Amino acid sequence: MSKLIGILEDDEGIRDILQFLLLEEDYEVECYTTVNNFLTKKDSSPDLFILDVMLPDGNGLEVCKMLKSSPKTSATPVIMMSAHADLQQMNSGCQAEEFIKKPFDIFAMLEKIVQLLNKDNP
Repeated sequence: MSKLIGILEDDEGIRDILQFLLLEEDYEVECYTTVNNFLTKKDSSPDLFILDVMLPDGNGLEVCKMLKSSPKTSATPVIMMSAHADLQQMNSGCQAEEFIKKPFDIFAMLEKIVQLLNKDNP
């Protein structure tokens, strides 16, 4: 059974390239363009979240805090992405496992995803 990755990203180009890359690697992918869409999603349980910081109707850091404070998702790895925020802002904003600065190398992103999804199964 393949792993499910939830992506919250409003930039269509970035969202499409991530979705394409992950589908090619045999992951299942759910994409959301707004915080509202993400919060009203069906009852799925992604194995990893990729969250943009700046979104049209909210902030990915707040979504990260919510995920990390929920017993259902607190152990689920989160990768934060931003072109504007720095690592210190990320660390003070939420407890994400990784921070990727945009623009990013797609192969480095994939490597981080693989590492996080396999951290309990070396």
